[in-house]
Amino acid sequence: MIVLGVDAHKRSHTVVAVDEVGRKLGERTVAATPEGHLEAVRWAARWPARRFALEDCRHVTRRLEADLLAAGEAVVRVPTRLMAGERRGGRERGKSDPIDALAVARAALREPDLPAAQLEGAARDVRLLIDHRDDLVAERSRLQNRLRWHLHELFPGLEIRPKGLRAFRTLAALEERLQGQAGMVATIARELVARCRELTVRANDLEREITRLVRQLAPTLLELPGCGALSAAKIVGEVAGVARFRSKASFARWNGTAPIPVWSGNEARFRLNRGGNRQVNAALHRIAITQWRGAGPGHAYVAHRLASGDHKTEALRLLRRRLSDEVFRRLLADEKLRHAAAAAARQTAADWLDRRESPIPGFALAAG
Repeated sequence: MIVLGVDAHKRSHTVVAVDEVGRKLGERTVAATPEGHLEAVRWAARWPARRFALEDCRHVTRRLEADLLAAGEAVVRVPTRLMAGERRGGRERGKSDPIDALAVARAALREPDLPAAQLEGAARDVRLLIDHRDDLVAERSRLQNRLRWHLHELFPGLEIRPKGLRAFRTLAALEERLQGQAGMVATIARELVARCRELTVRANDLEREITRLVRQLAPTLLELPGCGALSAAKIVGEVAGVARFRSKASFARWNGTAPIPVWSGNEARFRLNRGGNRQVNAALHRIAITQWRGAGPGHAYVAHRLASGDHKTEALRLLRRRLSDEVFRRLLADEKLRHAAAAAARQTAADWLDRRESPIPGFALAAG
C-alpha cells in the first residue's frame, strides 16, 4: 500500500508518496484548484494500491478531500499533533512543504486506525449553522458591552439586569428613552440598540433552524435529560460521525473526559485531561450542570459522590465521563436510525421502479 501524504495550503498542495516502510518515492506540487486536484489523482494513478493522507485542517483540505472522494480515492485524516511529532523526529532538519507532506504520510503509516474521510451532509450543515450563530452571539455581546458604557454615560443611575439587553422589551424601552437625547453618544447608542435587536432576531431564527435539523439527525440524543438543541447541535457537528470511533472509551479520550495516566511502578494515578475536543467537552459540562440542578439522573449521582467525600468539581467530572458514554450510545442509535431510514427509502424507490417496468398488465404505469 502506497501512502500519499498531502501538505495543504490555500494556493497549493504538495503530495509526497512513500512505500510500506516509509521510503520516499516521489513528490508533486499542484494548484489548490479542481484542476490541480485532478492532476494529483493522475500522478498518483501509477500506484494501483494507494491511499491519500491529509492533515486534519478541515477548512483548508475540505475541497481537496471532496474531490478525492468523488474520484474514488481512499482518504484518511491525520491529526496535526501526529504530523508535528513525526516531523520533529525526522532526520531532515527544517520545515518545508515536502517535509510536512512526508511527515503526514509516515504518520498515516504508523497509525493504521486513523478515521477515514467521508462526504459530509446534514451534520456539516448543523456545524456551519451553530458556528455562525456563535459568531453572531459573540458580536452581539461585544456590542452590548459597548452599549452599556454609553448608557452609563447618558444615564448614570440606570440599572440593566444581566442578559437584559437580549430582551426586545428592554431594547424598546431604551429606544424610547434615547429619543429625547442629543449628541453623538446618544446617536451611537441608538445605532447599537438597533444592531443588538437585529442580531437577536437572526440568532433566534438560526436557533429554530438548528433545532429543526437536530430533531431529524439526533432525536435520541435530544431525549437525554439536560441536552438542549444547541448542545446537541454542537455535539453532532463536532463529532461528524460517531461510527469513526472504535469504542466509548475512544470517544471519551477524544472529547477529553477520560483521565490521563501519570504513574510508574505499582501505584496507578491519573490526572485531569485538559486536551480533547473542548467544544464537545463544554457541551457535556452544560448537560452535567443541568442534570445536577435537577433534570435527570445526574442529580442523584452527584449527591452520591458528594456523600462519598468527593468535591463538587470531582463529582461533576465523573458525571461528564458517564455522560460521554451515554452520548456515544445515543449517537450510535441515531446513526442506525438514519441508515435504516435511508435503506428503506432506497428499497421503496427500487420497488417503484420495478412496478413501473413490470410487463404484467395492470402494473405498468404510464410514462410521465
